[in-house]
Amino acid sequence: MKVVTTRERGHNDALRRWLPEEAYIDEVPLTSTIYFDEAVVADALRATPAFGTFRALVVTSARSARFATSALAAVSRTAEVFSVGPSTTKALIEREITVRAQATGASIDLVRQIIRGPVLVIGAATMRDELSDALRGRDFDVTSIRCYETVTTPPGDAGAQLLRDADVVLVGAPSTWSVAQPFIRSDAWVVVPGPTTGMIVREQHERVIEGWGPSLRERLNDLGAGS
Repeated sequence: MKVVTTRERGHNDALRRWLPEEAYIDEVPLTSTIYFDEAVVADALRATPAFGTFRALVVTSARSARFATSALAAVSRTAEVFSVGPSTTKALIEREITVRAQATGASIDLVRQIIRGPVLVIGAATMRDELSDALRGRDFDVTSIRCYETVTTPPGDAGAQLLRDADVVLVGAPSTWSVAQPFIRSDAWVVVPGPTTGMIVREQHERVIEGWGPSLRERLNDLGAGS
């Protein structure tokens, strides 16, 4: 089984642990991250009308966890912290930040977990608005702060060939899919973190598996991908 991961180098260790032991794994990074200056983010937080009174903080990705300490300075002392995805929870715990609840799929899974506002959401420049829109529909005041930008990086010739040869390709976001799609065979399996990216990929590709986690190894073994 030939597997290609498309995240940035250094962000694939957990994924490797979830893949079949006999898999041949290659990295073809299709994204890179541009982090905003922490002082600029801190200034944006201080400029929010609800500064110091936020009662819920939503950290939408592991990358935005590096800004969680600054965000905590903008919330009330009794504010609760919510995360999207296990990697985000892990990154917060490593910073000794207690997580009240975690969305295992899309961020909107948290909509019923958050019972107090105002709500502060931190994440990427292109983070989706489903959770914020749903919370506003429940009359919560929601402020979103962008902390970083993920940009796509087209593969070189060698990377493109690895994508063409792959039986399984792990794609973490719709933007990554837009770069990878031209090179992926129709009979290859595309593995995505959750339903948001899954919905986009299924518009152009039939073989999609949703869910990054320990169960992925068993699912790929059952499929016999590449055998």
